[in-house]
Amino acid sequence: MKTVLLTGAAGFIGWKTAEFLLKEGYKVIGVDNLNNYYDVRLKEHRKKDLEKYENFKFYPVDIENLQALEILFNDYKFDVVINLAARAGVRYSMINPYVYMTTNANGTLNLLELMKKYSVKKFVLASTSSLYAGQPMPFKEDLPVNTPISPYAASKKAAEVMAYTYHYLYGIDVSVVRYFTVYGPAGRPDMSIFRFIKWIDEGKPIILYGDGSQSRDFTYVDDIARGTILATKELGYEIINLGGGKNPISLKRVIETIEAHLGKKAVIDYRPFHKADLKETWADITKAKNLLGWEPNVSFEEGIKKTVDWYLENRDWLKDVEVGNE
Repeated sequence: MKTVLLTGAAGFIGWKTAEFLLKEGYKVIGVDNLNNYYDVRLKEHRKKDLEKYENFKFYPVDIENLQALEILFNDYKFDVVINLAARAGVRYSMINPYVYMTTNANGTLNLLELMKKYSVKKFVLASTSSLYAGQPMPFKEDLPVNTPISPYAASKKAAEVMAYTYHYLYGIDVSVVRYFTVYGPAGRPDMSIFRFIKWIDEGKPIILYGDGSQSRDFTYVDDIARGTILATKELGYEIINLGGGKNPISLKRVIETIEAHLGKKAVIDYRPFHKADLKETWADITKAKNLLGWEPNVSFEEGIKKTVDWYLENRDWLKDVEVGNE
């Protein structure tokens, strides 16, 4: 039985990745600092779901805490480290950029140092499509992403290049997976799809930055989790896009699809487009197909239906979840 250290285990993608690993028979040591960037009840909901598996063990550890991490590396022999712990969110990174660097960059460095010390050879690092700002589409992994336009993207770039350094110097095998707008049941409440579902259902105005024509390569969380696990194979050092790979979906279409599944119309509060946001994202997933045999299985329409269904089933407690206004 392989043992995986999975950081960010109570996070949206971490939870689903852990679930799939556990079902495949891996032993998963999950860590998460359970911070309150968004409503902790969602994190507790996901963590409770994982704790029903005998091969799962959870520790409330922050990857910024090198000493606490080292206890785990000393107690367990990890075959793989999957780093999904991160401060997320483009706009908040402009308010508090320091925590993005300490978690996303320094936290990654802590893991790499311990992997070197304890001879753990495989590292999977979650990264972001936000790095592709200003590049031609569809986005390919070999584009020169050297001009990030938010502290969030800059901190992720820092983690990527540090991982390369440890690959080059110490032979750590690294897969960097760049995610494209992930959504699904129990998703982050600061992301558009969760907010839109909740606001439309409750009859509250949707806050929409721009005119709704901006689009994203939405990718269902199950597909992202599968791709992340496939990326644990030995590859050397590779950066791999995990995205929808088809035509991007506009926010207008997102709203219309949610309206159809809820049977309710949205009230829209239009705001100016935010300069740190990308107008469009679109992944070239050729590399994922060739290296991992991966492509998404869940269509946008099916994914939205599953997400709305989950929301309706859990509406009693989700009504109190804060989604913020930014």
